[in-house]
Amino acid sequence: MEYKENALSCEDYLRLRESVGWLNFSKEQSKKALENSLYTVAAAECGKIIGMGRLIGDGMYYIIADVVVHPTYQNKGIGREILQRLIAFVDRETPTGGRSSIQLIAEKGKEAFYQKAGFRLIPHEYCGSGMRRVIRK
Repeated sequence: MEYKENALSCEDYLRLRESVGWLNFSKEQSKKALENSLYTVAAAECGKIIGMGRLIGDGMYYIIADVVVHPTYQNKGIGREILQRLIAFVDRETPTGGRSSIQLIAEKGKEAFYQKAGFRLIPHEYCGSGMRRVIRK
């Protein structure tokens, strides 16, 4: 397995999202999102991209998005490796004496995957419920 940094194409991004049944954004939005990502990780086998993850952020707050492994390759540790590489990027970028917050919205039923990597369910003693709003046109 080969892991590539900042090499995720729009075509692979859209194909992987579709492979797990996620609705795709427009191609225009997807290209812009990839261009504006701080860091991406793509997993490749025999030259074909079979997994991905993206990191968005401003240096203090980071959001992990689009962690996807093609169904054929799931349960082989690929998603865990992608997630660890995203977390390691934030760790490298966090200065001594600083702190960073990594946030995400897990797909329903995938919470335990992220909990194993140290993420905590919200709400908890420091945070209220996570929230989101979707705009459709």
